[in-house]
Amino acid sequence: MAASLFPPAATSAALAAPRIWRRLSQAQRLARFAVYLVIVAAIALSVQSVEVIPEFLADAPEQVLDLLTRMWPPDWPHYRGTVHDALTETIHIATLGTLLALILAVPVGVLAARNLVPSTPVNLVAKLILVSSRSVNSLVWALLFVGIFGPGALAGTLAIAFRSVGFVGKLFGEALEEAQPGPLEALTAAGAPWLSRMSFGYWPQVKPAFWSIALFRWDINVRESAVLGLVGAGGIGMALDTALNLFQWDRVAVILAAIFAVVIIAELVVTQVRKRVI
Repeated sequence: MAASLFPPAATSAALAAPRIWRRLSQAQRLARFAVYLVIVAAIALSVQSVEVIPEFLADAPEQVLDLLTRMWPPDWPHYRGTVHDALTETIHIATLGTLLALILAVPVGVLAARNLVPSTPVNLVAKLILVSSRSVNSLVWALLFVGIFGPGALAGTLAIAFRSVGFVGKLFGEALEEAQPGPLEALTAAGAPWLSRMSFGYWPQVKPAFWSIALFRWDINVRESAVLGLVGAGGIGMALDTALNLFQWDRVAVILAAIFAVVIIAELVVTQVRKRVI
């Protein structure tokens, strides 16, 4: 019988020593600790830069209670006069802005898709347009268009549209890039023109994503358009700004309740439409 490669003492010692299982290696644990340390340091620096005043923070519950007392009871008859028309205008701003954004974003999204337009300069220019749209807040767009066209719903509609182009175009372009190449290769081999390849090759694949993006963006725009009136871009935000400036807290309560109700209704509408369309 061949002799054992390991001496009996070494074998028994190896069997007796318990194995310790660790989910992370030493380097991974150090990396995790470094991430936690950076997060804690960032929070500490943020708290210092915010400059929270302890006296105001301690007085906040009393101020909130006083504000709620001023808001109650809400001035419900005020809804029939100003709030309803302003709320209708807000929905119109969100809807028209979303439609305009879809019209502008689809061509830009097509130009940004590398499989449809295999030109790096064109792709970069299209992506620059999308990034520029997303990087500017809707309130900044609203201030810009209020300065150009004056206060009103037109400025709000254009602000919603230009803010939404980047969102819609980016997601639509990514959906085009993820399309399966099989149907497109078959259409190309059959000699189908570019428009036919788009209509019968790409569109059936990206249609669910397109409608999801459109509905989701409309839902977001309903909420954003509610505050554009604070800078004069029309909608219920103008009524809210007027009530705040005049310290009409009972009317502020009605306006906030109307905004909340519209947001909930928009969410329900989007959910039902998604079930039937997608």
